[in-house]
Amino acid sequence: MPELCRFYNIVIKMIFNDIGQHNKPHFHVYYAEYEASVGIDGELLAGSLPVKQLRMVQAWAAIHEEELYRAWNNAVKGVPFDRIAPLQ
Repeated sequence: MPELCRFYNIVIKMIFNDIGQHNKPHFHVYYAEYEASVGIDGELLAGSLPVKQLRMVQAWAAIHEEELYRAWNNAVKGVPFDRIAPLQ
């Protein structure tokens, strides 16, 4: 599962060809013992995150929405995608 970004101990990854589990474009977030799937629109689809980290991830996703959709479109085609800048 290629890593898209890492900031404040939050790791964001995207799985290639991951349209079977969730139809909505999304990415996977890992923070300490927490794991979640988050839609590119910021919706929490599965799992859980502390509120503060979820809000940071949602802010990051809003800033990088276009890049996330580009990465998603490449990932579902099995094409490599670029890393995305972290939240600062």
